[in-house]
Amino acid sequence: MTRIVLIYKQHPEADRWMPGDRYWRPIIRRLVRGKPLPSGVDKVFINLCLGLDRLGISYAVNLPFRKVRSDDQVGILGRGRHCIEGYDISNPIVAGVAVLQHPSEWPTLCQDYPVVKYLQHSEWTKNIMVPYFGKRCEVWPVGIDTETWKPEAAQYKSTNLLIYDKILSDYERNHADLMLPILDELKKRKMTFEVIRYGQYLPSDFQKALGRCRAMIFLSENESQGIAYQECLSSGVPILAWDRGWWLDRNRHKSGDIKVPATSVPYFDERCGMIFENLWRFRERLDEFVDKLKAGMFKPRDFILDNLTLEKCAKKYVAILEEANC
Repeated sequence: MTRIVLIYKQHPEADRWMPGDRYWRPIIRRLVRGKPLPSGVDKVFINLCLGLDRLGISYAVNLPFRKVRSDDQVGILGRGRHCIEGYDISNPIVAGVAVLQHPSEWPTLCQDYPVVKYLQHSEWTKNIMVPYFGKRCEVWPVGIDTETWKPEAAQYKSTNLLIYDKILSDYERNHADLMLPILDELKKRKMTFEVIRYGQYLPSDFQKALGRCRAMIFLSENESQGIAYQECLSSGVPILAWDRGWWLDRNRHKSGDIKVPATSVPYFDERCGMIFENLWRFRERLDEFVDKLKAGMFKPRDFILDNLTLEKCAKKYVAILEEANC
């Protein structure tokens, strides 16, 4: 019987200060910081497994390559190239979304290993891969857990806006030029708000904040998928999103990519909310956004249910595996 085999491994620890410290550093880190929270990349693997579970599809995780059978369907999601190194069998591979950060790191990947599909979450990130990997590139978004991320039944919304701060590049300048003026504008309009910072909250904190807030302002340079903002949409909370339209990653120049079309909301339509390109457009769009919000014109959860459920996205992943093994 054909079996799905998923490979997803954390980056191996390396010695940093003295020989052998890679063994005890994680223990100390966990004692000091507590249990590590899943990153966005971790959620991709977790949500794919949840989707397969919902569909009743069995799968094996992180089998040694020598135990992979000849008729197994292999998906290698990441993290990093070490997940695929040493693959010495002939089974076709569906690779991505986190084997590579950029294809220039390993342009011969598909020649070195039998990679027949390389996945990216959205069209704009796929377009970065195509010059290197050609027709092997395919778009696949992971699903959102709509049972966990759902509207609270008849809960009173005490706060106008949740500000989701995921500004990463040139933080001091962007914080001063964008974030602070936005907060000043909200104060001037006497709108109540909360701020949540990427990487500094528990999922339960985010859920509770979404339960209190009527809408969210999403400040992120770019998203390959944007699981957090989609969890917000699944929770029934519309979004006013900053979207410059270009790839703004601080490391993009290393690969020679100077001006690449991109977005911070790759899955989004008029049901989800609105976008703004800059501070001037924010001030202009805010009134329209609030008017539409009051009129109940946004239906963000409907968008997620139509496009990004765990089941629908897991079913697409299975179809990609089957196509790769034809």
